[in-house]
Amino acid sequence: MANYTAADIKALREKTGAGMLDVKKALDEADGDQAKATEILRVKGLKGVTKREGRATSNGLVRAKVDGGVGTLVEVLCETDFVAKGDKFGQLADTVLQAAVDSQAADAETLLAHQVDGKSVKELLDEANATIGEKIEVKRVARLQGEKVTSYLHKTSPDLPAQIGVLIATEGGDDQVAHDVALHIAAFAPSVLTRDEIDEQTVASERRIAEETAKEEGKPEAALPKIVEGRVNGFFKEQVLLEQPFAKDAKKTVGKVLDEGGAKATAFARFRVGS
Repeated sequence: MANYTAADIKALREKTGAGMLDVKKALDEADGDQAKATEILRVKGLKGVTKREGRATSNGLVRAKVDGGVGTLVEVLCETDFVAKGDKFGQLADTVLQAAVDSQAADAETLLAHQVDGKSVKELLDEANATIGEKIEVKRVARLQGEKVTSYLHKTSPDLPAQIGVLIATEGGDDQVAHDVALHIAAFAPSVLTRDEIDEQTVASERRIAEETAKEEGKPEAALPKIVEGRVNGFFKEQVLLEQPFAKDAKKTVGKVLDEGGAKATAFARFRVGS
């Protein structure tokens, strides 16, 4: 009989984040020795890193840190929600976030190359990949600078870590208006700050679709320009932060709320895990 207990299995799972079956096999092979079983999980995991590269990572978390006028947001992904809510994965995400802050990375490539205690972040992820037995990756990194940067993290499920993360840089105004707009961004997912950031080709495509749709609906020719303009403006209201109806008062736009609060938004970033 193997020389380990259910408590040993639980302890090794919590320590490594590995699955139940993998932990039991490792303890069997190590005759109950926790240190040796941990090493076995790492060795066997490293052998499977390449095999896991093609797997989907639809779970994970977002982490954010604001220091003065600089905000950093990272998205760290894994395969299952079991791993996503584990302490081991959370500690790895904290290390990744701090590395992003230290390296001033604004993209995943820069962050992955950054050295932490003699190892690159990519190497740290590969080691975690090996130990935990799932594909783990940094998908996105955002870095915002401004007069004031506000962060907001939102849990879509109470038993999971934050799945939506927001940074917003503002000038003027108070903390409350910045926080309220950050909550709005989390809920309504704007893609840009102003309509000028949407390329002309996309706008032209929306205009063409609106016109063709109106014609299919049998709208009068004379009314087409007004109908098309209204639908294009509707597209902007969906995509542009400053033109969206505000979450707490749909009679006002986000831009109006910022103006009334004496604030100006200069940039924002929003990540939702897996999207």
